[in-house]
Amino acid sequence: MCIAIYAPDHKSKRIKVRIPFQMVEERALLKSIQTRFYHPAQKLWSVANTQENFKLLQSIFKGKYELIEQDRKPSVPKFTLSNESVAALYQVEQKLTLKAYSPSTIKSYRCELGYFFKYFESYNLKSITKEQVESYIYYMVSKYRMGESRQNLAVNAIKFYYEHVLGMPREYYNIQRPKRAETLPNVLSPEEVFKLINTPENQKHRAILYTIYAAGLRVSELINLRVRDIQSDEGYIYIKGGKGKKDRRTVLSERLLTLLRQYYRAYKPSYWLFEGQDGGRYSAKSVQSIFRQAQQRSGVNPWSTPHTLRHSFATHLLENGENLRNIQILLGHESSKTTEIYTHVVGVSSKKMQNPLDIILQKYNFMQRD
Repeated sequence: MCIAIYAPDHKSKRIKVRIPFQMVEERALLKSIQTRFYHPAQKLWSVANTQENFKLLQSIFKGKYELIEQDRKPSVPKFTLSNESVAALYQVEQKLTLKAYSPSTIKSYRCELGYFFKYFESYNLKSITKEQVESYIYYMVSKYRMGESRQNLAVNAIKFYYEHVLGMPREYYNIQRPKRAETLPNVLSPEEVFKLINTPENQKHRAILYTIYAAGLRVSELINLRVRDIQSDEGYIYIKGGKGKKDRRTVLSERLLTLLRQYYRAYKPSYWLFEGQDGGRYSAKSVQSIFRQAQQRSGVNPWSTPHTLRHSFATHLLENGENLRNIQILLGHESSKTTEIYTHVVGVSSKKMQNPLDIILQKYNFMQRD
């Protein structure tokens, strides 16, 4: 019977620790660490990844632990592209820009095609066969452990180059793709949401977290909200140009509307609902920072992200009996299969829809701050 301490990567935010159930005293020692958190799904604990915590774990569990070295993914070595490859990347970027792809997609496609062009640098790219493309994907998966999502991204980038830049046939749609991993969304309990969104003392920060949860928004959708998108008379929030450049409407909580009115009177945003210090649109990085500070201060699941609030919004609607089709519309999912993942988290019953934010605030008898 031995405690397992998983050696963290330098980028890891948490140090994972597994303690056998019988080791009661050792578990009590771990609970004395302020940043500890228990992950029931994985049946392990974690603490903030600092040198002090790592040394402390080794000290308090001296002679009782095993250090588990986690397998690291090998990184692709740095390389320089030929002038021809650089020119090809410029063509790709130009075509993506003309087709109004997002900056993040353009950056991702450029990165993946850079690896692809380097691999086939001595070949005529127009003569590359489907089998050779698949051999490249296999090479990246086997040598550099390319994950499923990145594998799909690489295939999409390669397809775009051949079909839209070189104008070749769409046969590259048949490239073998990985089976998609069926992971359950990370969800906070109503109690955790309540603690998290009420942690910030800053009114704007609190309004941001409230809005993400109460409307089930992505971070990109939140920062693109305009003042006029809050349709208080009609009782909805208008989402312009969401994922896939699709407009939609989502619910407007009465409690959220009250908070937003207080926020508006205090900050008086002119165009964007949430503006930065220079008056421009709020940044996604700032939203991430607000969430992380609230998470650390509230002590909720340390592996949660702003997107966890969106997952929690959908899950809590299901728990309150809302129709799956309505949730699909609110979230802006193109396929019902995307929304159905939440049915694996909760059971569904049937009753009148209520916004989960209103339910939480009513349950805990929360009074809005001035």
